[in-house]
Amino acid sequence: MDMARRIWTALFIASTAACSWLLMMIAHEAGHVLHAVISGGRVERVVLHPLVISRTDVSLNPHPQLVAWGGAVWGCALPAAAWVAARCAAPRIEPLLRFFAGFCLIANGAYLGAGVLAPVGDAADLLRLGTPRWGLALYGISGLASGLWTWHGLGRRFGLQRNEHSHLRRDALAMFGITLVICLIEVLLFRAGE
Repeated sequence: MDMARRIWTALFIASTAACSWLLMMIAHEAGHVLHAVISGGRVERVVLHPLVISRTDVSLNPHPQLVAWGGAVWGCALPAAAWVAARCAAPRIEPLLRFFAGFCLIANGAYLGAGVLAPVGDAADLLRLGTPRWGLALYGISGLASGLWTWHGLGRRFGLQRNEHSHLRRDALAMFGITLVICLIEVLLFRAGE
């Protein structure tokens, strides 16, 4: 592989991972907001910023356990639905949405699954609210396994193998641009930590 191709490949991989991280946090917080609203809660603030871990603050929260589960549930369901829709409507971007769906399954699964040993954030809230540790472990294992299954065989679909993808430069620049736009929007709309 020549040096230029390595650089474009590295930019594509790094941009795709960063974009997936930012969009995963957006989907996760959308789940908290959705569950807060449908359960009669009042969302005070949503923090989305590229330099901090996202969060949703709910002041009036009649169903805190439902709201706490909303992030992980919709944080996986929304990306999975986008992937399924792309399989029919947008086959060109289907591999990207498949990667994103797997990323979200793994991230949300790891987040809650790790809460069995080191409860922080939603996992700490769920344990405090009565969710058994085995429930978090089951969600974590299921998310990790589903995410890895979703990713299985995906590498060749990205065209990262030699001589398989003629649009690597364009795709790398597109992913980098999308990631920058998301960062810019978050920086303009949200202050870090607030």
